[in-house]
Amino acid sequence: MSDNNSMPPYNDLIGDMLKKKTDEVGMENLKGFGKPLPKEYFSGDTFQHFQRIAKDAGYKPHWLKLQHEIRDMVYAIDEVIAREKPAELEKRIAKVNEKIAEHNKHCPPLMLKGRISIDTLDRAKEIWN
Repeated sequence: MSDNNSMPPYNDLIGDMLKKKTDEVGMENLKGFGKPLPKEYFSGDTFQHFQRIAKDAGYKPHWLKLQHEIRDMVYAIDEVIAREKPAELEKRIAKVNEKIAEHNKHCPPLMLKGRISIDTLDRAKEIWN
């Protein structure tokens, strides 16, 4: 026989947060309160719906922010390549490669990108644009 008392009680964390928020502030002030959800929210993949809602709300994933930073860093290196000392260029490229490594940890597998070097800077501009 199983002992049901040994099982921890079921916790509905999201439900608890919503109930607390409703009790504190109320939901009437939220955008779209009382309006039906669009029909496309009920078809297809839940994750895709989350992505669409997040995009509509202006959310950018961390890896996408990194992608924009890396692009700007690559173009900045390209602008100063003729004037900069080789040691300074190597430091800048090392920083870009650190950002690329972080980007690759967080991005979808199809968005993985390789490290750059002074020799591959022109190709990097194409890749990161």
